[in-house]
Amino acid sequence: MKCTSCQEVDSGGPLAGGLSRRDFVKFCSAAAVAMGLDASFGPRIAAAATAKRLPVIWISAQECTGCTETLLRATHPTLENLILELISLEYHETLQSGCGKQANDALDAAIAAGGYVLVADGAFPTKDGGIYCKINGEPVIDLLARAGKNAAACIAIGSCSSWGGMPSADPNPTGASPASAIFKMKGLDKLPVMSIPGCPPNPYNFLSAVLYFVTFGKLPELDDKGRPKFAYGRLIHENCERRAHFDAGRFAEKFGDDNHRQGFCLYKLGCKGPETYNNCSTLKFGDVGVGSWPVGMGAPCFGCSEKGVGFTVPLHSPARLVNVTPPAFFPNVAAEKGGGVSAGAAAVAAAVVGAVVGAGLATSKQVGKAEEDKK
Repeated sequence: MKCTSCQEVDSGGPLAGGLSRRDFVKFCSAAAVAMGLDASFGPRIAAAATAKRLPVIWISAQECTGCTETLLRATHPTLENLILELISLEYHETLQSGCGKQANDALDAAIAAGGYVLVADGAFPTKDGGIYCKINGEPVIDLLARAGKNAAACIAIGSCSSWGGMPSADPNPTGASPASAIFKMKGLDKLPVMSIPGCPPNPYNFLSAVLYFVTFGKLPELDDKGRPKFAYGRLIHENCERRAHFDAGRFAEKFGDDNHRQGFCLYKLGCKGPETYNNCSTLKFGDVGVGSWPVGMGAPCFGCSEKGVGFTVPLHSPARLVNVTPPAFFPNVAAEKGGGVSAGAAAVAAAVVGAVVGAGLATSKQVGKAEEDKK
């Protein structure tokens, strides 16, 4: 039974996968805020999502299935909520029940019907006519173009589809390219394309973007690289839980040393957070609480969502400092990882970086001072 009003959506009744409608409205309200909208848009987004299921065709190319796996970890909504209540998943090689001719016929029928959102997953090989990745004997670059002709929009999920990712790393023997390059090559420049980079990306960045499209019939505001600004508008470094240690010049020197165990900044271990735009440090992964992201677990960010950084720059080389500004909030400067913010911690961190105008200079000096002290 489909809902046709915000009141019905907010009635508290269950969706097919067991998620209550009230909880779904709460998720939609949170998604609205994350996208820069007022929370009052939550019921409207929920009503639009449950009134008519959006048809989706998911094309996989050179990929590891990690972007599908990340959706399997979403809990609000769960994957079954997503594909049984919110979208109509017409084709997905990993999740579909059909195979062979049945699957191909379903794909062809969905393409002929048109009006769907095309999800591009993985990089697309262009060398030698695209022979390095085929589906049902058809080069995947031709299939992507065929599906793109009748699509309302395309979402390139993951770093591979967004900018080439791991398959495009030197020497790139297959000519792996992003989805947008294939559309341009095939004369489909006008197809709206949004990138959700990450290896894998946070599933809620993808789900929020889908909900936005369902509600407003268009993609959210994008940056100059085609990424939604609500998720990729700020550097990871700005709101990192270890940021206060960076500002104070406290760094882990090697994996497992005392500074590393105390949660000090991972800049010297090659963390690319200062040059990578994403919301990993605020959204986290897996719905399991604080610290549930690479840096929180003690591993440096390697810049997977940034073209020219992830799979390109050596893992442990120092990051370029880009727009190093004070964070929206200052993390706890105490040793424990993932701690909340205290007034005292904010005061200490603020004293370290100095005035807002001079923040970038202050942090650079701290890095330099730490290097000199080491010598």
